[in-house]
Amino acid sequence: MSTNGTKPPVIGTHNGHFHADEALAVHLLRLLPTYRDSSLIRTRDLDLLKTCDVVVDVGAVHDHDILRYDHHQREFNTTFPGSHTKLSSAGLVWMHQGHRILAEAAGIKEGTPDNALLYQKLYDDFIEAFDANDNGIANYDSKALASAGIEKKFSDRGFSIASVVNRFNSAPVKDTKAVDQSSGQGEEDARFLRASAFIGEQFDLELSDKAINWLPARALIAQAFANRMDYDAQGRILVIPQQADGGAPWADHLYTLERENGCEGQVLYVLFAENGEKDSKWRIRAVSVASDSFENRKGLPEQWRGVRDEELSKVSGVEGGVFVHAGGFIGGNKSFEGALEMARRSVEG
Repeated sequence: MSTNGTKPPVIGTHNGHFHADEALAVHLLRLLPTYRDSSLIRTRDLDLLKTCDVVVDVGAVHDHDILRYDHHQREFNTTFPGSHTKLSSAGLVWMHQGHRILAEAAGIKEGTPDNALLYQKLYDDFIEAFDANDNGIANYDSKALASAGIEKKFSDRGFSIASVVNRFNSAPVKDTKAVDQSSGQGEEDARFLRASAFIGEQFDLELSDKAINWLPARALIAQAFANRMDYDAQGRILVIPQQADGGAPWADHLYTLERENGCEGQVLYVLFAENGEKDSKWRIRAVSVASDSFENRKGLPEQWRGVRDEELSKVSGVEGGVFVHAGGFIGGNKSFEGALEMARRSVEG
């Protein structure tokens, strides 16, 4: 029962083989107080679906006014504002309910800039991929890749959240107490609930990280960006102010700030302390060419890579060397001054 003594609303979706989008859509709805205690009906019976208060991924109707969120109808071409990706049930629920979800689940008031920013950020970084996957939209044009002679180095199909959710379709149900024995599809429903709980946890972690870490870091990185000329006349070194918990999530904010200021690709290295202690070691991190790339704008010098401690100090000519990764993307020094000197020598090297 709901907190006011009335019967909770019922969520409906289809039975049979399930996908990541409706598993996420159901979780998103349950983040709202209205649906927190809702029961779930999984069916394709249209008469039974009519008894549900909200329906996702089935029913051939998209109408927010009557809480119907299906995307399979022939005429459906709705996209998220600013996106070209056709929505799935997950994207539909987020588009219509996302602002409220952020207010209820993260305490970020509707109508505020922070709410609007996270609403867009979570769609871009998390939910859009569900929409694309469910609608058969690939990251890249496969024909263009083939014509360019670009081939995959390995298969990553088993690595995606969609593939993990798909495994729940045939996963054994270990907790038989969770199975509704009155339903002929009790085990199937139990597997769906496990999938929804799994994918919901991933979303909750993403939301928590963005609200607690990413969002507050905006002002910090903006100030560091404004001060970058203090350390290098060409603005190639960004120093993040020392914090108790080490470095802040800086990459997304840096790319945005560069784009907004017309200096994309300018910053080559980011410096941050390992912790807030006075004698904290400092790290130097090469900036990637893009947020999802392993390629750096400029890696740390080749002769430093894979070298540690006194040997690193000797090779680099900078006292206090701790290490430089063999990949050249990160290194460390015992002091801020040492890390800064490593960065200065790297930008000129």
